[in-house]
Amino acid sequence: MKDQLEPPSMKSRAFDFAELTPKERYKLLIITVSEDGTPNAGSFSFFNILTHDPAIMAVGIEQKPDGTPKDTAANILTTRDVTVHISDQALVDGMETCSIRFPADVDGLAVAGLETPPGDTVRRPRILAAPAAFECHLTQTVPVSPARTIVLRQVRRMLVRETLVDAEFLHVDQLGIDAVGRLGGYLHARQLDQFERVPPTAEQFMAGMKVD
Repeated sequence: MKDQLEPPSMKSRAFDFAELTPKERYKLLIITVSEDGTPNAGSFSFFNILTHDPAIMAVGIEQKPDGTPKDTAANILTTRDVTVHISDQALVDGMETCSIRFPADVDGLAVAGLETPPGDTVRRPRILAAPAAFECHLTQTVPVSPARTIVLRQVRRMLVRETLVDAEFLHVDQLGIDAVGRLGGYLHARQLDQFERVPPTAEQFMAGMKVD
């Protein structure tokens, strides 16, 4: 029999609900800029793409332990533009540095030594070393509790490392991108193991055929 776990009632112990969510969730570096122009980079993993057209991405952002908004959330609400990056193995050290809670006036990107050229369609820089970046604009925020908000963003432009794109079919090399994901807690994984299954049609299934 499976253990019955009720996340809302688990405030008495450090249960990480993320450990039972679909694996693995991309670890993102999100760049925002404050009203005074100070860049901020935050590391997040409660993320997914919700729709294709329009291209809408969602990220869940929790507040700081003291109950105040994280710099990423505060900046998104005030300046609305944001650049989202997929992290690969080579970016892990920079990702870790950007996850440190520096004061709001400290540029974590500079501390991490990450080169950041200007954005193309948003007033935000992007991380040159990232295998993929999404320039986005805030469309909606969904408060789900006093401490948590889901942020919906529409992708204006996607930039992918040239060596990872099939120029003819515009497919991205999923293995080559070497995306890093979070499994739960401090445990991470690399997206290097894949398989493909093509489902049969109803007619093929009824006929006992198997599609390889």
